[in-house]
Amino acid sequence: MTDNAAQALKAAETALAEDGFAFVQAAPMRACLEDAGLTDWDGFAASWNRLGLDRYMADGGRYRRRRYATFAISETDIVRKRHQPHYQSRDHNLLNGGIERWFAPIEEAIGNHPALRAALRVVARIGFDLTPAAQRPDVWHCEVHQFRIEALPGTPGQPTPEGMHRDGVDWVLVLMIGRENVERGTTTIHDEQRESLGTFTLTNPLDAALVDDHRVYHGVTAVQPIDPARPSHRDVLVVTLRHQ
Repeated sequence: MTDNAAQALKAAETALAEDGFAFVQAAPMRACLEDAGLTDWDGFAASWNRLGLDRYMADGGRYRRRRYATFAISETDIVRKRHQPHYQSRDHNLLNGGIERWFAPIEEAIGNHPALRAALRVVARIGFDLTPAAQRPDVWHCEVHQFRIEALPGTPGQPTPEGMHRDGVDWVLVLMIGRENVERGTTTIHDEQRESLGTFTLTNPLDAALVDDHRVYHGVTAVQPIDPARPSHRDVLVVTLRHQ
């Protein structure tokens, strides 16, 4: 590992261990990802133009597009699993939980893309490093979501329509892919008593949020167009790890 990547990883892990979350800006996140094999970022980011509409929004919204895949990640290997539904209990997602949601699969080429594989290696490394030995699995169950949140004049896009929440996993990575003609979209972090621990905005491609899902709640404020006459969207990659 390069010195820059090692320093960036150590800083992120220190913040996670101390605070339960970390905001990693683009430069140190790029160092980690490039050390883990990142190439062809533009080709990876372009795949967000090919997402399908999320038809499971209980609020009736048509502002979210997504694709989904699952992986098994050990310390030495990443294996894509057979396509399966995404499920959250209503304890963790009161709006859309309690049902199996079948989303369009992440394209095969994107599932194998060096940018995605780099992100999986980095978040798995953090999970293995920070999970106590007694709870550390040999293999993580990893869920990967490509999200596009669209905003229209008078109809803000909701990155987290369920509100402040936990995902019911162990670790979460949110990686900014890009923002087009949007404002707001501020990430908020809260403790067990729902008191604010911090806020930040993923603005630049490769800005990242890392969350210890056992310790904190997180949410993102709605996005709205800057110029109502132009298309507006917020694209992120979300990766979660949990015990098998």
